Amino acid sequence: MNRREAIKRLTLLMGGAIVGADTFLRGGVLAGKTSFLSLSADDLALLDEIGETIIPATDTPGAKAVQIGAFMQMMVADCYDDEHQAIFQAGLGRVEEAAQRRFGRPFRQGSAAERLQLLSEIDAEEKSQRSRNPAGAPAHYFRLMKQLTMLGYFSSEIACTQALRYVEVPGAYRGSEPYRKGDRAWFVPPSRTL
Repeated sequence: MNRREAIKRLTLLMGGAIVGADTFLRGGVLAGKTSFLSLSADDLALLDEIGETIIPATDTPGAKAVQIGAFMQMMVADCYDDEHQAIFQAGLGRVEEAAQRRFGRPFRQGSAAERLQLLSEIDAEEKSQRSRNPAGAPAHYFRLMKQLTMLGYFSSEIACTQALRYVEVPGAYRGSEPYRKGDRAWFVPPSRTL
């Protein structure tokens, strides 16, 4: 293995360790793998709304603008094993059940504040579950949804060019770049010559 190939592999591993490693790297695309994941148009719309609640539109587009539901469906179908696909799909029903109990209507019909409150409670439940049994806790559907939302959004063209400060051709190295509170993070496209 040459140096360039080693750097590419290390970059892939480090990126996987940051976002979704616990499921993304476990699943892998298997030769001949068939997915039992079956999402309807309503399910995709629900995933778009969940993503938009996690990353709402502000002065930059939110997760719905990058069609996060379709991205999640593709990733779960192609990269997750059957167990995690089942957890993810069952999670959609659990979100809807929680919305019906909480505000008496489907999640998509709730106000932005109601959606945020509900997802915050589900997130707290997931964190509590993980803290009680960090090593052996099964995957939680909301953690999968949150990780995929972050991965899909921040790897999209919209986020890289509008939510992050985009530099198509970076300039010279400046080790102490001025930073003001609230500045966006930088995105520099990966070099094709690694």
